[in-house]
Amino acid sequence: MRQVAAATYHQVWWPSVDVRVYEPGQAPQWNADAAGYTDPTTGRLLPSWDDALDLVDADPDAQPVHVARFGVQVDAKGVLAGTKDADRCVGYITKYLTKQAADCHDVTTGRQRAHLDRLWQELRHTPCSERCANWLLYGVQPKKAKQGLRPGNCKNKVHKRETLGIGGRRVLISRQWSGKTLTHHRADRRDWVKALLGVTTDAETAPAGGEQRHAWELAKPTDPDVAPLGHRVLRAISERIQWRVQLDTARRNQAPPDVSATVTTQEKAFLGIPVSTLYQWRYRRIGPKASRVGRHLRYDPADVRAWLAKQAA
Repeated sequence: MRQVAAATYHQVWWPSVDVRVYEPGQAPQWNADAAGYTDPTTGRLLPSWDDALDLVDADPDAQPVHVARFGVQVDAKGVLAGTKDADRCVGYITKYLTKQAADCHDVTTGRQRAHLDRLWQELRHTPCSERCANWLLYGVQPKKAKQGLRPGNCKNKVHKRETLGIGGRRVLISRQWSGKTLTHHRADRRDWVKALLGVTTDAETAPAGGEQRHAWELAKPTDPDVAPLGHRVLRAISERIQWRVQLDTARRNQAPPDVSATVTTQEKAFLGIPVSTLYQWRYRRIGPKASRVGRHLRYDPADVRAWLAKQAA
């Protein structure tokens, strides 16, 4: 793990930011006829983002603008639920997620305040992304440039004093590790509800001759069949309350899963409980009775149902 971390790096190949071509007060101006930003003195159109990258590719001596590497401290280990290490890790992560970068050090002296101000002034005019307005200060139009860009006034977090350049996400969001967007998750949720209720509500999957809940057609405000807006809102609320009652009833009536054995992969779980937690339960002698067969645990369905009934009592 340490060798992989030491050999891992990320390079950012952008146009050079070593020399600032313009100052914020003399920044390039938008030219509507040229559909781009031009030099305030000569009126020459600035290179587009793609043209600037082509110049970087053509330069044999070009160097990446940024190179990011892991730090020297690498502490990779598993954490079992219910242990002292688990509580410590949860506390650390909670502190990490809520702490501002500027809270790491208290500014108490004039030299520290001057250093903070110099750092902020530098980050204020350093490009933070391909579309940052600060690229205009370095003689390059940002990607997808549009009218109204103001160098030195980019609203991204990396330019603010309280974040000090740390503007990225602190948590890996679901679409990065699942490959799914919020729309995909909603579709999965809808399919799960439909399967649980045993109903079909769309024309694509409806059986031949099956009844559909809605028939869609364009309705005008003057159509006598269209109820007033207030009535439609109340009807939608009432309909969704009925759906929730039906869903809760279906979940309560759902047959217990087959729990004769634990699963053999970490992706699956028993009653929604991670496999690692089941092994931890057996080690601590809690939960339903389990027997070990090779590397896996096996459960008697009768013991599991009795344990579930005891928990619900």
